[in-house]
Amino acid sequence: MAMSMTGYGSDAFQVGDTDVTVEIRSVNSRYLDFIPKIPRTLHHVEMDIKQVIQQHFYRGRIEVYITIAGDFLIERQLSVDWKLMDQFIEQLTFAKNKYGIKEQLPLSALTSIEGLFAVQERKKEADDFMPRLLESVEKASTQVVASRKSEGKFLMEDIRNRIQTLENMLKSVEERKTHVYEHYRERIRKRIERHIGEVDETDRVHLLQEVALLAEKGDITEEITRLYSHFHHFRFVLDRHRPVGRKLDFISQEMHREVNTIGSKSVDAKISEWIVSMKSEIDKIKEQVQNIE
Repeated sequence: MAMSMTGYGSDAFQVGDTDVTVEIRSVNSRYLDFIPKIPRTLHHVEMDIKQVIQQHFYRGRIEVYITIAGDFLIERQLSVDWKLMDQFIEQLTFAKNKYGIKEQLPLSALTSIEGLFAVQERKKEADDFMPRLLESVEKASTQVVASRKSEGKFLMEDIRNRIQTLENMLKSVEERKTHVYEHYRERIRKRIERHIGEVDETDRVHLLQEVALLAEKGDITEEITRLYSHFHHFRFVLDRHRPVGRKLDFISQEMHREVNTIGSKSVDAKISEWIVSMKSEIDKIKEQVQNIE
């Protein structure tokens, strides 16, 4: 079944006192675009997350947001540059003796020295963190798929109705076609009669030849047949398993081309009116198809 490319899903879990939230948003894209929005400390698992995404989606811009609230995954450690400390104390002691300074060394003097103290952060993970994170990504992906399927049903129903509308209008064009050919014949006959009076056998032959020429030039039978075939093919593809979006887009373009050809051949005002309406319906279908996977 065809699916929309717009959807949302989320999941959350706890590790110690740390809360981890996974959110996935999906929007239109011609290809499958994986966009990770994850903390720097999780960049090493980016490919694992991407593999989970590729198992669920064929097309769409897939944005994965991972938020970590807490310090469980970060271990902080204070480091001291003892060599620098030794030099500082040594030089300070030398200065005190040289200049007879009696003051005690305040601790604030040490902490103000750049590079003497530093707080370093290291990654710290529980043994079960990675499996739980990927499981959370899996759950959020499943929600997105369900969301896309739900919206896809509405899209499919709308497109089916528009295809039926197009088919009804095409039937009207087909029925009108015979009337147009008769109109050609009558118009040419009157034109000949105005110039040479009643037509004789030779004129009748010329009349039939001109009618045949105009009929051939304005014949839309092949375009009508191809349009019926496109409608049938569109419905068939719409009921297939995903992905179908690109195929439907191609068929929509073919339908638009055939309708344009009919419009360029027709000199009938009523058919031209239907052609304008058909173009409008196909344009709306093309817009909807852009959101189908």
